[in-house]
Amino acid sequence: MSLILFNKPYGVLSQFSPQHGRATLRDYLPQRNVYPAGRLDADSEGLLVLTSDGALQQQITDPRHKLAKTYCVQVEGEVTDEALARLREGVALPDFTTAPADTTRISEPAWLWPRVPPIRVRRAIPTSWIELTIREGRNRQVRRMSAAVGFPTLRLIRVAVGDWTLQRLPSGHWREVPVASTDPRNPR
Repeated sequence: MSLILFNKPYGVLSQFSPQHGRATLRDYLPQRNVYPAGRLDADSEGLLVLTSDGALQQQITDPRHKLAKTYCVQVEGEVTDEALARLREGVALPDFTTAPADTTRISEPAWLWPRVPPIRVRRAIPTSWIELTIREGRNRQVRRMSAAVGFPTLRLIRVAVGDWTLQRLPSGHWREVPVASTDPRNPR
């Protein structure tokens, strides 16, 4: 069984099938017998877990398992305590209410790589960073949550899925990890 941790760059599609003019996993990974366990949209960066084990892929992606996914999120504006409290309570979105998230204000990560292209910067509007952990994974959920509390996402980087982390894996690089257990909450 293969388990690959990949630091997906901005703009790369979370699929192997080619798409005209767009970078895909095929451009970065030589393995062809692994499949993403979950997705990151093209505008998001960071940890993507891939596996050749269908049962493990199902464990990672099935919302019943409530596997934690942690993100570093750069938002527009100076995030407020009230906004963080709303994220911790769960946010009402038009189509569902999110489960409570674990979140805290953080400094810009020291390990952060430059994004290409860089985010849009507006001189009159500051930015801030939060760390956010959810146990769901609906389409563009983190972006929708931050916007709903008044702080649109500028940059979104997934840093952990369960106990698997980026661990200073450079953007665009991957590593194969041993799988002693098929429990993604305790992969070591």
